[in-house]
Amino acid sequence: MKITVLGTGSWGTALAQVLADNGHDVWMWGIAKDEVDDINLNHHNSKYFETEISHDIKASGDLNIASDSDVLLAAVPTMALESVLKQAAEAVAKPVIVINVAKGFHPVSHKRLSEVIKEIMPEDKTKAVVSLIGPSHAEEVIIRLMTAVNAVSDDTEAAKTVQKLFSNDYFRVYRNDDVIGAEVGVALKNVIAIASGILEGIGQGDNARAALMTRGLAEMTRFGTAMGGREETYLGLDGVGDLIVTCTSRHSRNFMAGYQIGRDGGAKKFFEENKKTVEGVFACKVVYEEAKKRGIEMPITEQIYQVLYEGKTPLDAAHALMARELKPESADVYRK
Repeated sequence: MKITVLGTGSWGTALAQVLADNGHDVWMWGIAKDEVDDINLNHHNSKYFETEISHDIKASGDLNIASDSDVLLAAVPTMALESVLKQAAEAVAKPVIVINVAKGFHPVSHKRLSEVIKEIMPEDKTKAVVSLIGPSHAEEVIIRLMTAVNAVSDDTEAAKTVQKLFSNDYFRVYRNDDVIGAEVGVALKNVIAIASGILEGIGQGDNARAALMTRGLAEMTRFGTAMGGREETYLGLDGVGDLIVTCTSRHSRNFMAGYQIGRDGGAKKFFEENKKTVEGVFACKVVYEEAKKRGIEMPITEQIYQVLYEGKTPLDAAHALMARELKPESADVYRK
């Protein structure tokens, strides 16, 4: 199959290599000429990795490379997804499977990303939309360390196709048809990961982070089921799996953003200096606003929102969580 990867970032590059390893015709499209040239001439993407990448991967700054593609893999930040796909929709000449790998929400409409894609891509150019999401760091996939993720779609056959496209001896793909639950889970875990980084930044230890992840999972489940997702999804790769990897690794941009905020005693310096896409910063605002509107109790998200957007100190936020009303941890209250 011919696959066009939209974006020459770290995750797009790592997934392009998985596809090239599996024998597919892989093209990458990007707007940064230095990255495109690096891929074509040096077989590197030096901005992100020291590792040499497959010589079979080709790159271009011209979206017309997508015209005869069978699959579009959208590996651009959430904020850029809409504009890039509008351009890609004009370039493709036949119906394609669109694979989304971003984790977040539309910043204005608050819609899930698969909903956004279905609105942008014309029906006559879209076979199906599949989200390839789960616990994964590009830094590990690029050196072919074992990874497992989910192909999430309401189209079972398309999900099976994506499984076959990517699965090999180091990259395993399951499938899941709980589109709402999975997409909410992988977006919301980024907020919890910021909180986890903050705890490390203010000098807290494993006990605090274990508690945070456990209560964060409860918060993810509570919000996700209220939005229409299934509870069992949060015990899988797009729930607890992605939560663990994002809350515990320095490969995680969200964790490292939280760490800086905790260390600096607030978010001001982070916003002044940060040049990377940190999806949890945007997701936090969406989830906070939706939870308020729907009356969903989200104490961790609320405190992170106040740190990011209202100037609250990380220490005050941590103390506020510890000072909440005492309650039992039982099956009945876990989702309240």
